[in-house]
Amino acid sequence: MKISAFEVYAYSLTYAHGQYVMSGGRAASTQGSTLVRICTDDGLDGWGEVSPLAGTYLPTFTGAVRAALELVGPSLLGEDPTNLNRVHRILRSQLLGNEAAKSAIDIACWDLLGKRAGLPVAALLGGVLQEDFPLYEAVPLASPEEMVAFVERRRAAGITQFQLKVGNDPHDDARRTRAVVESVPKSVTVIADSNGGWNIPDAIAAVREMDDLPVYLEQPCRSTLDNAVVRRQTRLPLVLDESIVNLDDLVAAKYDAGAGSINIKLSRVGGITAAARMRDRAVDLGLSVSIEDTWGGDVTSAATSHIAASTAERDLLTTSFFNDWTVEKVADGPRSVNGRGSAPTGPGLGITVDVSALGAPLITF
Repeated sequence: MKISAFEVYAYSLTYAHGQYVMSGGRAASTQGSTLVRICTDDGLDGWGEVSPLAGTYLPTFTGAVRAALELVGPSLLGEDPTNLNRVHRILRSQLLGNEAAKSAIDIACWDLLGKRAGLPVAALLGGVLQEDFPLYEAVPLASPEEMVAFVERRRAAGITQFQLKVGNDPHDDARRTRAVVESVPKSVTVIADSNGGWNIPDAIAAVREMDDLPVYLEQPCRSTLDNAVVRRQTRLPLVLDESIVNLDDLVAAKYDAGAGSINIKLSRVGGITAAARMRDRAVDLGLSVSIEDTWGGDVTSAATSHIAASTAERDLLTTSFFNDWTVEKVADGPRSVNGRGSAPTGPGLGITVDVSALGAPLITF
């Protein structure tokens, strides 16, 4: 199998609940998403997706992703996409970093590997350990009353895990979190996620007011070392996300910051290959994991589902289907059912992308 064509498509994803708001005034109702299609000489194609959530969440943005794909695309022509080690070696030789762009390529190669083998990606990752799993949903930063109302609406759809967006004024954030916790049964999982929005004094002020609540605390400050300072001031279990990029960061999360969980985002670490490796190492260290991406649609949700399905129930803290959060649909699955998701069972990602819905490719080699 050889790569005969490399195509990049652009489309927009509309947030299904109006405006997605995080700390620091970061807000959007739409996000740009990029699809990579890798075609082979035997008639198969594989798909990957990346959507960086604007340019203020992580140090990348949509334009940078597409420029990186335009740079590395020609170097992959004639290569075997199922030889993932060689694909990544070529990508590293062409471009340092830019894991978000490489992630879309990696996902497309896994899709092709599964199609060539006649197996779903979850099987290639070691096998399905969860036929289905609960999905979480993020709650945009708003007034306590608005956040409670959002949670009530989504609980009616079967969602039992919620990630509350906080990270502005610590006292307001404590009130937001307390209002939601008091409105839901104890069986509902609640995570207060600052997205690195607090500095150390504000984070300490927030956790002092929330310390009696049954919640997880996610990424209170930007760096792992700052989060370690905050962790020493609270009993709340700590989840680290944005500051965890490689295996060294993973070890620091446990031994320096005292984290009990990490959030692995495919495009931050470079795709399914790196995410599965990091997942396995985290589990070896006794950490639980959340599996997702920065943003995305049907293809991202499919990729996420296979890693989640191949993770043991006790080791999976949360996962998400972004196609639940967004309006546009470009493929035939996966879809949530009563707040739960599962991995497609067909070969590769197990989905079929509707190319006619995408328009002409933005880039073609």
